[in-house]
Amino acid sequence: MAPTSRLQTLVRRGLGAFLIGAGTGHLTFVRKEFQGQVPPWVPMDPDDVVLLSGAAEIALGSALIALPKERVRVGVVAATFFTAIFPGNVSQWRQRRDALGLDTDRKRFLRLFAQPVLVAVALWSTGVLPRR
Repeated sequence: MAPTSRLQTLVRRGLGAFLIGAGTGHLTFVRKEFQGQVPPWVPMDPDDVVLLSGAAEIALGSALIALPKERVRVGVVAATFFTAIFPGNVSQWRQRRDALGLDTDRKRFLRLFAQPVLVAVALWSTGVLPRR
């Protein structure tokens, strides 16, 4: 496993902190808001989906920070997670659901472009993608 740069390490830790914060929000103060991103076709109670995804985010964020020797595996899992939740972003846009400050079609549409960035950041900061 090739070493990562200081910048990659800093970004990986920042992504971990971001995920812990988002996961904490899922479980507490923005729990209801996150339910607006659960697609209607998901065969589970939206609150259960929010709680499970919040727990997953806290676990992933913690692993990104605390398990540097496992960073490549955790990076792949984080990128997969970001890909798996993308349909929720699409659903929020298509269903025109206001949540998390995304209260216009334009904001909801632009949010779609953040997800590939998160995938790329997860892969780059953990050394899965080349440093260049």
